Amino acid sequence: MRPRLRFLDDALAGRILDEARSVLATLGVELHDPEGLDLLASHGATVEDGGKRVRIPEALVDRALATAPRAFALHDVLGNRTHNLSGENVHFVPGSAAIRVLDPATGALRDPVTADYVRYTKLVAGLPNLAAQSTAFVPSDVPPEVSDSYRLFLGLLHCEKPVVTGAFSAEAFRVMLDLQLAVRGTPEALREKPLAVFTCCPTSPLAWSEATGRNLLDCARAGVPVEIVAVPLAGFLSPVTLNGTLVQGAAENLSGVVLHQLAAPGAPLLWGTSAAIFDIRSEAAATGAVETAMLTSAMGELGKRLGLPTQGYAGVSDAKELDAQAGLETTSGAFLAALTGVNSISGPGLLDLDNGFSLEKLVVDHEICGMALRLSAGIEPREDFPALPILGELLAEKHLLIARHTRRHLRKEITFPGPVVDRSSEARWREDGGQSLLSRSAREVERIVGAWTPSRLPESARTDLVSVMKAAARQAGLDTLPAREGP
Repeated sequence: MRPRLRFLDDALAGRILDEARSVLATLGVELHDPEGLDLLASHGATVEDGGKRVRIPEALVDRALATAPRAFALHDVLGNRTHNLSGENVHFVPGSAAIRVLDPATGALRDPVTADYVRYTKLVAGLPNLAAQSTAFVPSDVPPEVSDSYRLFLGLLHCEKPVVTGAFSAEAFRVMLDLQLAVRGTPEALREKPLAVFTCCPTSPLAWSEATGRNLLDCARAGVPVEIVAVPLAGFLSPVTLNGTLVQGAAENLSGVVLHQLAAPGAPLLWGTSAAIFDIRSEAAATGAVETAMLTSAMGELGKRLGLPTQGYAGVSDAKELDAQAGLETTSGAFLAALTGVNSISGPGLLDLDNGFSLEKLVVDHEICGMALRLSAGIEPREDFPALPILGELLAEKHLLIARHTRRHLRKEITFPGPVVDRSSEARWREDGGQSLLSRSAREVERIVGAWTPSRLPESARTDLVSVMKAAARQAGLDTLPAREGP
């Protein structure tokens, strides 16, 4: 039996979605992309307020939901299917777009550089509980104009896993599309076997920027999957009540689904969220708060009610270092999201209100992800009935350490974490050096990065990737890419 958690009953979920539809039909959303406005208007939406606000009738919402796919798969750079985003399938992905990294030597957050990012890609390659990589943080040694495409470039070069990413502009998307085509070869092959998901976030309250609106259209037409990620902030940029924030987040997401599906009916998408509460005491978003985790899970429930694959930010922390706060916030968020069946859970590795990233935290979070995956799998009978034979063997042998039943089911039933989790006695722990969690995680980072083997991406694709990136960098005024391994 797979355990499942629900925050919304059917009546409440239906009411929230009905209210969201009413908001779109009455208040509408602000959209700054002219092409998107024209597209909506041509299909029956009402554009007003000087050509920026658009009211979306319920019939248009229903039409978009009818064409949105119920499932899609991602593939690695070699074209192998990695995971299916549908139903109750749960996958974990590192968090994205941090602007600082935690330096384990100093304990301080600092600006990341290319070498940090390459180490990150090698680390993710060796963490099996993470189904995909993400463009986790922004290297500071390249111009901002290419920082989004540069992260995708490094990820595709050094790690075979698919990528959760995003573009800061329409121009950047074109470069990032070329990078994906360098790997896949043709637009048809990329549609058939997508290797990236692009995050597209509406701007709360009830708005879409020109760049993000255009990204939705561009991704849809190219067949590149998107995750539409509402980011309402309860008590500041959305109602303080969780239900009120869910209504707003659902309305923002539904407007994105409409725009996306009108551009290309049937294009793949995820219903996502990075909703959070606003802590008025610290004047900041509390990404690790229990209410934030509840919003993530509940938004996932709304997406499932609509029949859509789901995404959510969970397993994040507001802590500034790898400490007990980081552990309790990450664990609670990851467990709740997994138990509600969110298909793609983003967040491992993040610190400091999503602003910081830690490789050491990522290896700890990787173990939390493993525990969450085991928890969501539930309890299943494994040759347990009738119970008399195995219990009779126990009474006769006084233990079951080497029993055939134990050998057959041990690895299926019990999760064995890596060395960052210490389960030894206090005496044995001291004999082994008495290392702290930070010390163990730093050592594990070095071990995994040191064991990295180069991606099996064909040399021709690697050469094309470098060529695309160099051309984009020159356009941004960077004559030479920062030093890295490989071509």
